[in-house]
Amino acid sequence: MVPQVVDMPRGHILVLDDEPSILTTLQKALTLEGYAVDVAGGVKIAEEKLTKRTYDLGLFDVALPDGDGVDLLKRIRTAGTDMPVVMMSGHATVDAAVRATRLGAIDFLEKPLSTDRLLLVIENTLRLVRAEAEANALKTQTGQSSDLVGESRVMIELREQIARAGKANATVLITGERGTGKELVARAIHLASKRARSALEKMNCAAIPSELIESEMFGHEAGAFTGATKQRRGKFERASGGTLFLDEVGDMPLSMQAKLLRVLQEREIERVGGHETIKVDVRVVAATNRDLEAACKEDKFRPDLFDRLNVLPLALPPLRARREDIPLLAKHFLAIATKTNDRPGMTITEGGMSALAGYSFPGNVRELRNVIERLVILTPDDKVDESDVKRCLGTSAAPPPTGLFREGVPFRVLVEEAERSILEQAITHHNGQMSATARALGLERSHLYKKCRALGLRQDKAESDDD
Repeated sequence: MVPQVVDMPRGHILVLDDEPSILTTLQKALTLEGYAVDVAGGVKIAEEKLTKRTYDLGLFDVALPDGDGVDLLKRIRTAGTDMPVVMMSGHATVDAAVRATRLGAIDFLEKPLSTDRLLLVIENTLRLVRAEAEANALKTQTGQSSDLVGESRVMIELREQIARAGKANATVLITGERGTGKELVARAIHLASKRARSALEKMNCAAIPSELIESEMFGHEAGAFTGATKQRRGKFERASGGTLFLDEVGDMPLSMQAKLLRVLQEREIERVGGHETIKVDVRVVAATNRDLEAACKEDKFRPDLFDRLNVLPLALPPLRARREDIPLLAKHFLAIATKTNDRPGMTITEGGMSALAGYSFPGNVRELRNVIERLVILTPDDKVDESDVKRCLGTSAAPPPTGLFREGVPFRVLVEEAERSILEQAITHHNGQMSATARALGLERSHLYKKCRALGLRQDKAESDDD
């Protein structure tokens, strides 16, 4: 049996009315506009349908043979469902309209319905719901934009890359250490794109059990497995017209990697337990802190999927590669933390800033934010000084000892610090002349520049002085 291929609907709507002619008319009109429509001729039928699947909008008549549409709206709200509902009636009363409005009805339309008015209400309602969902997601991450604060060269280049990626429609692969702001960058790419008015769905591939990840991604039909009591749309369907952010994609099981590859190639999905093939229009932005090229060589990640994801690669710099941004970030996080914890007027002294700038921050920007909040809570005075920072961070905040090894600091961090120190001294010794520095170190000049950029060393003056 060849599966039926259908276009991704603009939204799923439940129409409740006891007049068959109205149900038929509305179903045809809304289907022509690209909506998926279910109809119910009574309250009981509507309640059954609501237990089997999730709808984006309900269109309810008020007076029905077996109940009242406003009472159904009340039961829906009592159950904690925030599905937007538009009420309609041919003999509406002020009392019914007031009751519906108090229960959160989006609008109250009088019959006979104007198709143009109805379509406008539905379109505006769904757009508003998606905008509110995006706004709520932003509110849950107070101060998240601060992760992109910074005037270092690497941050300026990153913002430029985000702007260019936003204008494109290709798949993006964001790489970087934990705490560098990969989710924030994914959101920035989405907001800079033509898809900004549509949904940004997020899925952490490492946080979902392997047996549930397919259902989470593609959705499932009622009865597909134990506990699947009603149809559920997956992340791809909910991201219709928008962006799907796959975080920690390097932790995705190999079996799911093959299925994701097929979706990226065919732009089609099938719900678990379903036979209908659904076309999807979704831009995928993936992120990982793993080395996927190495994982491919170890047969832990599919090379063909890596190629599909890595169309637009975007590498995020660790905080130690942009130490000059630490004071800006610290001040920003300080403003947030003092407001959140009711500690107005707190400042960080110059010594405190120096101690922060001297720390390696293996947890990157996320760790810096946590440290600032900890300082705001634990520092008894209004000024955070060097001793407060060192006490908060432990011995790691102190200047590195003569020996290169430091307890608790990863090997790669120690190596990078040693390389940075060597290059800084060599460049200073040769008065910023990069060619002379490269010759002294036995490096190609281009390789020296790459090293400096990777380690966050500025070469502005050196580049202008060095032909």
